[in-house]
Order: sequence, then C-alpha cells, then structure tokens
Amino acid sequence: MDIKAIAMGLAFALMWSSAFTSARVIVEYAPPLSALALRFLISGLLGVAIAWALGQSARLSGKQWLGVVIFGVCQNALYLGLNFVAMQTIPASLAAIIASTMPLLVALAGWIVFGNRVRPLGIAGLIAGLIGVVLIMGARLQGGVDVYGLILCVIGVVSLTIATLAVLGASSGGNVLMIVGLQMLVGSAILWAPALTLEVWDVTWNWQLVVAFVYTTLVPGLAATLVWFLLVGRIGAVKASTFHFLNPFFGVAIAAVLLGEVIGVLDVIGVAIIAGGILAVQLSKQ
Repeated sequence: MDIKAIAMGLAFALMWSSAFTSARVIVEYAPPLSALALRFLISGLLGVAIAWALGQSARLSGKQWLGVVIFGVCQNALYLGLNFVAMQTIPASLAAIIASTMPLLVALAGWIVFGNRVRPLGIAGLIAGLIGVVLIMGARLQGGVDVYGLILCVIGVVSLTIATLAVLGASSGGNVLMIVGLQMLVGSAILWAPALTLEVWDVTWNWQLVVAFVYTTLVPGLAATLVWFLLVGRIGAVKASTFHFLNPFFGVAIAAVLLGEVIGVLDVIGVAIIAGGILAVQLSKQ
C-alpha cells in the first residue's frame, strides 16, 4: 500500500465519518427523506455532468449496471435513508458507531454465507467487535436511547454491508465518476416516493442547515464516494476496508466536538474494542 493509497484511505474515513454529524444537523431543520433525495439528485447530476465533461461514458457493462443499482438502492436509499430518519431521535455518534461495524458484517457474511475461510485473528476480531457493540448498546439502552431509531440504524448497516459487497463489480471497468453519479441518481429516484408520500415540506431555513446541506452534498456525498471507488480500484476491497477501523474514532470525535454530544466511558472502551476488531479482521484477510 503506497502513500497515495494511505492518504486516500484517511481522507475517505474522515469524510465518511463526518457525514453523521452533518446529517444530524440537517434532520433538525428539514424532513429527512426529502432532504436526502434532494442531496442525491444534486450530487448525482453534478457527478454525471463532470464525468461527461471528462469524456466518461454512461455505456456500462451489465456487471457495472448491476453494481450501480444495488449500490444505489442499498447504500443510498436504504442505509442512508434509514439513518437520516433514525437521527431524528438518536445521537450522531451512536449512528456512526453502528455503521462502522459494516466490515465485521462483511467478514461474517463471507464466512457464513459464502464459506470463506476465516483465520484465528479474524475470528478474534469478530468476537471483539461483538463485545464492543454489546458494551455500547447496553450502556445506551440503559441511558434511554430510542429503540426504534436504533433498529433503523441496524437495518441500515445490513443494507450497507450488501452495498459494499457490490462495490467491486461496479468499480471495475472504468467510468468511475459516471458510476458514482448514476448510483446517486438511483438512490434519489427511490427516495422521492416515500419522501413525497410520507413527509411535509416543512423547512426551517438558517445558516446551519445551508452549510450542513452543502457540505454533506459535496464532501461525504460526492467526494467520499468517489475516493472510495478509486481506492477500491487501486488496492482492492479487502485492503481498502482496513481504513474503516478509523470510522468509530472519527465519528464519535466529530460528533462530540461539533454537536457537543456526551461520550461515556463505556462508549470509549466499546469504540476502541470495535476498532481493534475491525483492524484484526482486515489484517487476517491479508
């Protein structure tokens, strides 16, 4: 893994983790699904326009189109849609911690569903990750966290796991920025139906909403997704996923600094254990 790949991985982890804090701000002032559908529409159109300007084509292979659809539905519509709704009632730090367990679920799915061999270090990592999750969830449930929001986040991370398994098929064969734009448009199209059916366009306009929306549209939305696809194409999905061990730290730290969310001792211990478990799982694959 070269210096450029490391820099890309660090940038991705930081951008990806910051999305929970900006999303928490957005759902304070705007309907979550409508805001997310609009975000994906803008990001998708920007991505496609820039891709066309760079000479990229929308003529994708069947494998790429399948990846675009799966990624757009599972990550953008389901994972992020459920998280935006959930963050109306749960802290951004908790949503970030749950989402950061995705590499553990990917490894578990490979082991149980696909019969992939897991080394002892990987098994230890899975066990450690489970212990960390139990510690955090136990403390949060005792503290009165909203169970409905918690369930939505869990369903969302399962959808993210499925999306991650589809990334490699979508990122191979070039036209990366075009693929990023198209999968965002897929997510937007799916989200507009429940947004228009279930929500009322009631927005409290202020600078916090505008800054959070612009940031989440351009940085976690467009830039982070592009960096992730490029990173997977450069070093492979297994090595790229190693950087996810930083997400629990970054997600909790950013929410604490910008939103003033209180982080308990068990949260810190649980985050450290989960991060160690993710790192162990990824290292065991290499």
